[in-house]
Amino acid sequence: MKILKKIGILLIALIAIILIAAVFVSKEVVYEKSIGIDAPIEVVWENVNSLADLDKWSPWNDYDPNMAKEFTGTDGKIGATASWDSDVKEVGKGSQTIAKIEKPNLFETDLKFYEPYESEAKGYIKVLKEGNTTKVTWGFQSEMPYPFNLMNLFTDMEEMMGKDWNKGLSTLKNICENKG
Repeated sequence: MKILKKIGILLIALIAIILIAAVFVSKEVVYEKSIGIDAPIEVVWENVNSLADLDKWSPWNDYDPNMAKEFTGTDGKIGATASWDSDVKEVGKGSQTIAKIEKPNLFETDLKFYEPYESEAKGYIKVLKEGNTTKVTWGFQSEMPYPFNLMNLFTDMEEMMGKDWNKGLSTLKNICENKG
């Protein structure tokens, strides 16, 4: 009986430590990737300022070229939405809605993921002229609810997302630099 009591106290102490530690871990999740593109800012902007343009260089199309897609609203305008549905785990089901446009520097969307995990995020593309090149930063910002935010300590976003984001940005670079 004493051993069970000690195990119980140990488990309660362990859970308390985990819950207390989570209070001190940021809930914010941010991931960004940037690339320099040898093209005028106007050419780059033409390839990031609508949901259809984003779809042209989306790395997730390669996972499921046959995913169901639906576009509603006036693309390139606030409120337009792109939805997708796929049985492929890397793609899942979700939507993104244009939330903010600051031509030619910012294109922001509200992301909603339904499968394989339910979550929301703010996605964005920042476009800046830097000398003779144009810098594109693709990113997202989200929050992990308490106490799941503790996972932020153990999550390697670069390992999780880097390959896909590098592929998408490289495709965007090729599209922009080869625009005739």
